[in-house]
Amino acid sequence: MADPVPPRLYLDDLSVGDRFRSATHALSEEDIKGFARVYDPQPFHLDDTAARQTLFGGLAASGWHTAAITMRLLVDGGLPLSSIIGLGGELSWPNPARPGDVLHVETTIQEILPSRSKPDRGVVQCECTTLNQRGDVVQILRPKLMVFRRPAA
Repeated sequence: MADPVPPRLYLDDLSVGDRFRSATHALSEEDIKGFARVYDPQPFHLDDTAARQTLFGGLAASGWHTAAITMRLLVDGGLPLSSIIGLGGELSWPNPARPGDVLHVETTIQEILPSRSKPDRGVVQCECTTLNQRGDVVQILRPKLMVFRRPAA
């Protein structure tokens, strides 16, 4: 039996301090190299021997790969909003994601700003922290998201 889909939330359902946790995603060496071959073909993402000679000290996932995994985890229920429409934000990668890591995302609602000119929506500032199985932070995303109010019945 499949896991139940969490209810989707609207602006009216959110409060500052609300926290959400995503499912997990296991990261393999093949995944890292496959993503890198197409989108970020640098030696420390493609070749373990070459990567050992870099500041990473071994094969590391592209930060963009980590960002893509984070987005998938958020969309799949880790941030159960009615829609996830990005308006910009900050992104950092304090530690590399590596083969064998199992990633998840923890999100906290930091600010809610209802729109004055468009009453059907607002902007939500979040902090989405992607962690591995040891609790090491591999990405911090601070997006501003457009979130709609619940439609009138």
